[in-house]
Amino acid sequence: MTLTPEQIAAANKANLETLLNLTNKAFEGVEKLVELNMAVAKTAMNENVQNAKQALSVRDAQQLMAMQAGMVQPLAEKIMSYSRHLYNIANETQSTFTTVAESQLKKSNTNLNGLVEELSKNAPAGSDAAVQAIKQAMAAANNAYETTQKSIKQAVDLAQNNFNAAANTAVKAARGKK
Repeated sequence: MTLTPEQIAAANKANLETLLNLTNKAFEGVEKLVELNMAVAKTAMNENVQNAKQALSVRDAQQLMAMQAGMVQPLAEKIMSYSRHLYNIANETQSTFTTVAESQLKKSNTNLNGLVEELSKNAPAGSDAAVQAIKQAMAAANNAYETTQKSIKQAVDLAQNNFNAAANTAVKAARGKK
C-alpha cells in the first residue's frame, strides 16, 4: 500500500487542523486562568482596602484579634474556591487534549489495521501465521491501552473525589474555628 500525494496532503491538513484546535484550547485554558487570577487579585485588593479601613477603626487589641479571627473562615473558603476553579480549568483543558489524543489513536489504529489487511492480501503464500501474529499483537496492545486508560480514569476520579472531600473538610474546619 503506497500513499498518494493527495493522501499525504490530506493527512498533513488534518494534523495541522488538530494542532490548531489544540493550540486554541490551550489558549482558552490560559485565558480562563488569567481571568480567574485577575478576578482574585481584584477581589483581594478590594478586601484588603476594606480590612485596612476596618483595622484603622479598631479601638483596642481585643477588637483587632476578633477582626482577624473573623477573616480566617472567608479566606479559607476563598482559597478552596480558587483551588476548585483552578482544578476545573486544568481538568477541562486536559480532558480536551485526552479526547483529541484518543481520537488520533483510534484513527491511527484504523489506518494500521487497514495497512495490515492490505499487506495480508498481498503477502506471499505461507505468511498467514505471521499476519495472524501481527493482528494478535495489535489486539493485545489495544487491549492493554484500554485497560490502562480505564485505570487512569478511575485514579483521576478517585483523586477528584478525595480533593473535593478534603476541600469540604477544610472549609468545615475553618467554619468551626470561627
